[in-house]
Amino acid sequence: MADEQVKAGSGQMELGLAVQSSAALVANGGSPAVAARAPRFRRVDRRQLQFDVLDVDRLVDEDHPVRAIWEMTGRLDLRGFYGPIAAVEGRAGRTPLDPRLLVAVWIYAYSEGITSAREVAELLTYHPAFRWLAGLETVNYHTLSDFRTAHREALEALMAGVLGVLRSEGLVTLKRVVHDSTKVQACAGVDTFRTGDGLAACLKEAREHVEALAAEADDPTLSERGRQARRRAAEERVERLDRAGEELQRLQEKAVGAATAKAPRVSTTDPEARVMKQGNGGYAPSYSVQISTDTAAGAIVAAAPVQEGSDQAQLMPAMDRVQQCCGQKPGEVVADAGFTHRESIQQTAAQSIVLYGSMCDGEDLSRAHLKSRGVAEEFYPEAFAYDPKQDCYICPVGTILAFAERETGPGVERYRYYAPLDACRCCRSRSKCCPGKRSRGRGVVRIVESGQVQEFRHRMETDEGKAAYRQRGQMAEFPNAWLKEKLGLRRFRLRGLAKVTMEVQWACLTYNLQLWIRRCWLPARLAA
Repeated sequence: MADEQVKAGSGQMELGLAVQSSAALVANGGSPAVAARAPRFRRVDRRQLQFDVLDVDRLVDEDHPVRAIWEMTGRLDLRGFYGPIAAVEGRAGRTPLDPRLLVAVWIYAYSEGITSAREVAELLTYHPAFRWLAGLETVNYHTLSDFRTAHREALEALMAGVLGVLRSEGLVTLKRVVHDSTKVQACAGVDTFRTGDGLAACLKEAREHVEALAAEADDPTLSERGRQARRRAAEERVERLDRAGEELQRLQEKAVGAATAKAPRVSTTDPEARVMKQGNGGYAPSYSVQISTDTAAGAIVAAAPVQEGSDQAQLMPAMDRVQQCCGQKPGEVVADAGFTHRESIQQTAAQSIVLYGSMCDGEDLSRAHLKSRGVAEEFYPEAFAYDPKQDCYICPVGTILAFAERETGPGVERYRYYAPLDACRCCRSRSKCCPGKRSRGRGVVRIVESGQVQEFRHRMETDEGKAAYRQRGQMAEFPNAWLKEKLGLRRFRLRGLAKVTMEVQWACLTYNLQLWIRRCWLPARLAA
């Protein structure tokens, strides 16, 4: 009855419009016969069912990247992904999805900047490329999420396999590698960090919540599924807080004897994340992603997130990862000032790796320190004359600075010389040379660097060294920008160092496959 009234009202409206248009035409001198003809057009009818004939293989073009991803996954060794499958021929049981499909789905998802399992599951229902890839199959988001973090060793082997293909195509040579790092925010907020007392209070509250949920087992207003979901979420929070307590204990043991005024803190959501300084000058819970890039074509040959915000001790672990992924260490490595220091120079030289980098000039730092103390330029260290026969220094006013002590560090030896305190107190140039209260006379340090460090400094003064270092910006910054801008790796979806490591590997695997598509697969398709 209601539908008939709607149709009747619609018909009356159309008739009224027709009459109005007819009256307008007659008023303008038109013929009534012509005016009675209402415009004819096809109306949209959404109250219908339709069966379509779909050619799945024509959902995407022949040169679509998703075809290249499927082709590459067929060339790689995926036995690590097939090993855990319990279903076998001849026995009853549900047949799981092909791991090759799940690998390809995640690679294509990352290539489109999609890192959410729920979003990928939704795209598999309507997106042409995802539907072609899955053959119109739908995949539950739980299956996608679990698969992404369930095969760590297999994913490492897959990354090595892709690098092997790139080496066979000449896109990876390991003659020269550029290493750099970038901060990626963790799946945690700054307000989730707690000290020992705060963490204990959160843990107590979480355990009381679990006990309260157990008492709601007989509540008829809640479904069994809802009770299980709430109980599971509460238990996971307790487990996460227990891990946070263990992480806090490790940080406290590490902080024993360290000169720090702040008590260690950990996040209640991602205990392994650390607050790090960002590129915009702010601070946020993050991981420092260390990336090594081959200069032949810009392929990523090794990558891993670390918890340290400083890059000072990260160069040699990065070279070890390159050897693990590619089977050998690079011949040369280029790094910025954060990685380049005397210890890293010694370490790379010991493993026959030629290092190109930018090292801070100690003399500039010394001059800045003396200037801040009010020392005049005519009393800077270079104004003190060294006498090698007597092993002493002579200050500009003639006072002798005798040898006092020797310090040894990686790649350097420091010899310290001091003037007599009484001589400095009576000196007429004291206000210019050593102003302020002092417990000992003016001192000078003589630095003797090792042969490897001197060789490095000489290398960086040559045209070849300067040209090699100029590659750093282009080769190191491009993968960082691509991972963040194209693949969406600005904030991790997962929590914990182990899962974050796998998320980095998925992104780098996708980056290398996109490189192979641009340099090898697509030109071959166009030529054919």
